[in-house]
Amino acid sequence: MESNWKGIKEAITSTCHEVLGHKKHHHKEWITVDTLDKILERRNKKAAINTSRTRAEKASAQAEYTEVNKQVKRSIRTDKRKYVEELAMTAEKAAREGNMRQLYDTTKKFAGNRRKPERPVKSKEGKVITSIEEQRNMWVEHFEELLSRPAPLNPLNIEVAPTDLPIDVGPPTIEEISMAIRQIKSGKATGPDNIPAEALKSDVAATERILHILFNKIWDEKQVPTDWKEGLLEHHSSHNTGKSLQQGIVKQDEGLRRRPTS
Repeated sequence: MESNWKGIKEAITSTCHEVLGHKKHHHKEWITVDTLDKILERRNKKAAINTSRTRAEKASAQAEYTEVNKQVKRSIRTDKRKYVEELAMTAEKAAREGNMRQLYDTTKKFAGNRRKPERPVKSKEGKVITSIEEQRNMWVEHFEELLSRPAPLNPLNIEVAPTDLPIDVGPPTIEEISMAIRQIKSGKATGPDNIPAEALKSDVAATERILHILFNKIWDEKQVPTDWKEGLLEHHSSHNTGKSLQQGIVKQDEGLRRRPTS
């Protein structure tokens, strides 16, 4: 089962790398070709200054470089202004049409990659913890106390159902797997396996077959791949960190208990 999952994961990720590759950014997306040509011309003028042999040649090359440099800066400002105006129009259109995904992406481009510094981890006594190892130990202690809740003093008395409900408790079918694949949202960040949703949805028929074999192995062996047991902890800053963490976990736990089994 482990080797089966490893083979599936490597086949999908390696195919994505070979066919799609990695996204490359050579320059900012809003810079036009004309501006890039001016930047190249400025680079050549700069090289001409360095290769000048006489003072007269150097002065002439310096004057040409200064003029081209002004043109580059002017062209960049024009490109940036036009880009911002187009973003604003795109955001307005997305808001009118109710396209929240496009509105979010456009707003994110406006804001840039500005990240607020994380709040420091504090001990129970309110002392700031700076050591990475001590911070990890504090998180472990926090979640051990939070999740190791005692059994309720008055357990609920749930009566046995008078009749058995017709719930299929067999292994997942190909139809169920196919439906689950189609319902995965696109455009989301990958998990620890680095498999994007778009890769699974690109050929649903092939994906459902290989996953059906894997899920049946898991069902028969009653074991899941090792990396499926790994969890990611996201830190969300809050004025009342302990309370927000506890509420989030309790709500998640309630949601899991309310979720139907089939």
